[in-house]
Amino acid sequence: MSAETDTQTTAVYRVTGMTCGHCEGAVTSEIAALPGVTSVKAVAASGEVTVVSAAPLADEDVRAAVDEAGYEFAGQV
Repeated sequence: MSAETDTQTTAVYRVTGMTCGHCEGAVTSEIAALPGVTSVKAVAASGEVTVVSAAPLADEDVRAAVDEAGYEFAGQV
């Protein structure tokens, strides 16, 4: 599900394999490096990553960032 507010887009993704704060940090830093991303909140307990960006992100870009962090992208919630 994605919602657009003003010029920002919020999307929630499912990421599997996160178990702790270190995992959250790794995923957050990789996704935050994507162009246009203004905010990332990863929650290991739920496996959800909320991303706020200037424009909708391509799933392939998010998947590549999650892969780079060492976790598995399971799609948009």
